[in-house]
Amino acid sequence: MNLIDTCQICSGFVPVDTQSASNAGDVVSMKNYNHLTVVFFKAAGSAKDDPVLTFQQCTAVDESDIKNLATIDKYWKKEGAALTAIGTFTLVEQTASQTVTLSATSAESQGIYVFEIDGTDLDTENSFDCVKVTVADTGAAGAQLGAMLYILSEPRYAGSTLPSAIVD
Repeated sequence: MNLIDTCQICSGFVPVDTQSASNAGDVVSMKNYNHLTVVFFKAAGSAKDDPVLTFQQCTAVDESDIKNLATIDKYWKKEGAALTAIGTFTLVEQTASQTVTLSATSAESQGIYVFEIDGTDLDTENSFDCVKVTVADTGAAGAQLGAMLYILSEPRYAGSTLPSAIVD
């Protein structure tokens, strides 16, 4: 089985210099999916410009009724001078929050960071079924390239073509 047969992949944001401004990810709808994996992938930058990610939920892809998604209590990372030398992910745990501040040496490291969100993490009783992730401006010390992908899985309805996650 191919990944593309079971998952929808969307751009959070394409590769950018994260120090140029706040990097707001696109909004994806989980209406047709039970699970979302967020992947933030970055190059090494300058010390003390450690990325900060903020997770939010919305009632529509146009960012209606946006509010914090304060359920992020763990993530996985590959982080170091050269990702080609890092074979496994490390689990990082934190108190549940909408904000994740990457490690104090993440700025000067290459990194892949993976966050898992279940549909049950959203406030579905109040019609929240969309997610947005933002990476704050990493500071002016130096360029730090980054990109974000959303991987939606566990489709709610069977079909030969997976439904879009960028429309409601």
